[in-house]
Amino acid sequence: MAKSIRELATRRRSVRSFAGEPVRLEEVLRALEVAAQSPSGANRQPWRFLILTDPDLRRRVREACERGEREFYDSVDGDFREWLLAQGLSWRKPFLEEAPLLVAVLMDEDAQYARESVWVAVGVLLLALEELGLSTVTYTPSDTDLPLRELDTPEGFKLEAILPVGYPADDEPKKPKQSLGEVAFLNTWGNSVEAEDVS
Repeated sequence: MAKSIRELATRRRSVRSFAGEPVRLEEVLRALEVAAQSPSGANRQPWRFLILTDPDLRRRVREACERGEREFYDSVDGDFREWLLAQGLSWRKPFLEEAPLLVAVLMDEDAQYARESVWVAVGVLLLALEELGLSTVTYTPSDTDLPLRELDTPEGFKLEAILPVGYPADDEPKKPKQSLGEVAFLNTWGNSVEAEDVS
């Protein structure tokens, strides 16, 4: 296991192809326990995590997601469509059934700073899963209402993301990230931290 958050973040990559190896529910619960410690606006803790293991339910969620994705992909053209295809993306989302389980991340719409808080928790969850050797991708359906209708959730909760969780079926390298100097500036925009002696 990695010893630091830096190692976890550096090695973590998005995975869309999963091996058939089962995942222990206890491990996912451990990761969710960590995510539930995340900070939130006014401490409202607006996240809810719905773990989906039932194959029929996962199939229905996939079908609902793909209905929305088909409409989305049919609506885009030009450079953006070409970019999506070049990334190997399409309306098909087989990982929603291939992964041993899904974690649907829901947000209490009435809570202050709900979206910001939920995504902080998702970030923590990604690293907690990585620490356990589990992989995922943060997938937000184009039409979140369609899969939400397949889930028995109360009014006032919005689907923010679905995380398929499992072991990767491939060993593709992590896509490159921008350097710190490209994303962090000191005092003024464009004054790269790499150009400064910050020691």
